[in-house]
Amino acid sequence: MAAGEMKRFYTILGVLGVAGLAVIGYLVMRRPTISIPANVQVLPADTAGFRGYFLGSDSAPIEITEYADYQCPACQDFETVQMPSVEERLIQTGRVRWRYRDFPLDQIHRHTRVAAHSAACADEQGKYWEQHHRIYSWTPDWTTKSDPNGIFRDYAKAVGLDVAKYDACMESKKYAGRIEASSREGVAVGVTSTPTFLIGGRLYPGRMAFDEIKKLVDSLSPAPAAKP
Repeated sequence: MAAGEMKRFYTILGVLGVAGLAVIGYLVMRRPTISIPANVQVLPADTAGFRGYFLGSDSAPIEITEYADYQCPACQDFETVQMPSVEERLIQTGRVRWRYRDFPLDQIHRHTRVAAHSAACADEQGKYWEQHHRIYSWTPDWTTKSDPNGIFRDYAKAVGLDVAKYDACMESKKYAGRIEASSREGVAVGVTSTPTFLIGGRLYPGRMAFDEIKKLVDSLSPAPAAKP
């Protein structure tokens, strides 16, 4: 082999070696895809002292439970369009305590459980609602991605989570049982679609406008005490 050909051979070999190292480095550094299993065994620890995620005063006279799925378009619409008015005019005024429960529709929404788990991991660090709102923003649209974990991790950074702790929580899948327990609760009370609202002992399926919710709250509110 001539000297020029030898030089070319070793140059190509060197380029291939660098490329190979780059590929190996990428595979090592890339975070594993995380999926949260369904139909897991629910342990007592998954539900002990936990009834859901709450907004509002525990002394509010009315509790509303929302059963929802992070990947559900109707849920996303309610969260971004109606919920701000609910928060401002019913929750912050002390009239309603809001209870959120995960109701993952696994058959049609493949990322719903990992989204719910992301929010649960944020709850560990006292940032549940901040992560909840980010996930429901669908900005960027994680629902169309093959793996949304990177977007959820970016949300975690944005809301101020300790990302190392968040990563460990996600990789542990420790809240799979909690999410499953929430789903089973919904089934037990008769939920079949999302969003569904439990208000005054009755289920109201489908997205509700703020005015509808307020009307129900008004009808269920205690009558003011009569003046002597």
